[in-house]
Amino acid sequence: MTTKSESYLVSKNETLQLAKQVLKQEAEAIEEIVNSINETFFHAVELILHTKGRIIVTGMGKPGYIARKLSATFMSTGTPSFYLHPAEAIHGDLGCITKDDIVIALSNSGETAEIINILPTIKQINIPLISICGNPLSTLARFATYNLDAHVSKEACPLNLAPTTSTTVELALSDALAISVMHAKKFSSQDFAFYHPGGNLGQIRLMTVQQLVEKHNRKVAITAEKSISDAIFAMTNSGIGAVAIVDNNNVLLGIITDGDIRRQLHYHPNLLDIQVSELMITTPMTIEHSQYVSDALHKMEQHKPRPITVLPVIDNKKQFIGMIHITDIYH
Repeated sequence: MTTKSESYLVSKNETLQLAKQVLKQEAEAIEEIVNSINETFFHAVELILHTKGRIIVTGMGKPGYIARKLSATFMSTGTPSFYLHPAEAIHGDLGCITKDDIVIALSNSGETAEIINILPTIKQINIPLISICGNPLSTLARFATYNLDAHVSKEACPLNLAPTTSTTVELALSDALAISVMHAKKFSSQDFAFYHPGGNLGQIRLMTVQQLVEKHNRKVAITAEKSISDAIFAMTNSGIGAVAIVDNNNVLLGIITDGDIRRQLHYHPNLLDIQVSELMITTPMTIEHSQYVSDALHKMEQHKPRPITVLPVIDNKKQFIGMIHITDIYH
């Protein structure tokens, strides 16, 4: 056994080669597990979607850290969940489980003693159990309502002892499960902001769109008699690829984007000299200055046939206030 006082002889080439080998082996293990995604996975997602209670996630040791991550991902994407330590569970914390809940248990071997000890109680409460397990023939996998196969042929650890490849596969499979549930719930970025009020997106969504315009100084506009050349210069200065068209009273008449200009190049040889009034969109989607950024984000994401990236802001007299760009919200 080495001590802190001993020196280590480190080979650069050997270290880099080993690091690449670990990453390659773990990537190959994830690729291999892709083939195990089948109807069982779908039924597990359905089970989570239809539960009336919480998703209780448990795991011991290194899989326990993955279990905590899975529970945290569920919570941040709108699915009530919490992590239950299996050792604490067998000493009274099983009282937190109700008949409306679902348990997800992670274990590479499927024979982790602390988890096996809580299975009889789960059966007595009569609630579903989803296992993420590396051994489909184990006690845990056989007991589970649905078992998600997380087998690996070998750990990335050179001694084949430290959980490495196995926990990577458990993490990836957990992410696939949580994101599949999130997608089925049609969870949006607006919902994400709601559950992350302490984050940047959460703070921004509580601003009014006028405050966002003022923050980024997006008051780029030209009048209708200006040319496409003028519009391009205005877009370049603003950096958002769009410019508002207003009349002499600053009332919004329309909008033109760099995409609109590109699409017209084939049809107008003298495009740069054409007045913007000939090409502008006269009925753009808008938002009033007093509305919240979350409302603007929802409008931009739900726009058909595809989402939009810029949105003109007007007041109650349809006067142009400014423009917001999707990057103003996300960055």
